[in-house]
Amino acid sequence: MIAGSSLLAFCVLELTLCLIPGPAVLLTISTALRRGAGRGMSAAAGILAGNTLYFALSALGVVALVLASYQAFTVVKWAGAAYLAFLGIRSLFVREVPPFDAEPPANPGDKRVAFSSGFVTQVANPKAIVFFVAILPQFVDPHGNVPLQLVILALASLAIELLVLSGYVVAAERVRRSSFAHRAALWIERAGGAILVAIAVRIAREPLVSAP
Repeated sequence: MIAGSSLLAFCVLELTLCLIPGPAVLLTISTALRRGAGRGMSAAAGILAGNTLYFALSALGVVALVLASYQAFTVVKWAGAAYLAFLGIRSLFVREVPPFDAEPPANPGDKRVAFSSGFVTQVANPKAIVFFVAILPQFVDPHGNVPLQLVILALASLAIELLVLSGYVVAAERVRRSSFAHRAALWIERAGGAILVAIAVRIAREPLVSAP
């Protein structure tokens, strides 16, 4: 089992990192503002899925190998940045959007796009994988049951991130339903597109580091 002090320290660190407006937070807010709470939660689910993948790879001892393969991760990083840039540019040039006073009609395609954008943002972000290589091992006792410890840390991480991202979605939905958002729907859509492009640029410019 993981030590209580280590788990508490990990939770505090995870909460702090989640509250910082990084790519995951910005994407969730942008999606919720532009597409509603349902799509915002889909984006958050994609982000959590990306984290779950990295936790699984950590348990298998694969993350360090992925990071060590500079060329492989460069492809992942640039492909993710290109996808987010495409979504952002598409929103930048939109001509008309529905009013922001209600949740858009159910569209599985929209939710899939929101989920995939969240997943790509997390998987392609160099800071995310560096976290799993350089920071996560500091909270794991190599002499204990490593897979069990990683499961506990993963559950704690996912719970904290879900709580924080849900809070951002709720806040964004309140703004979306305001009279200001109703009047500025088109500009909010374009601002959301600009945020997506900014996230893509941030991911593309983030330097890769060697695994420790």
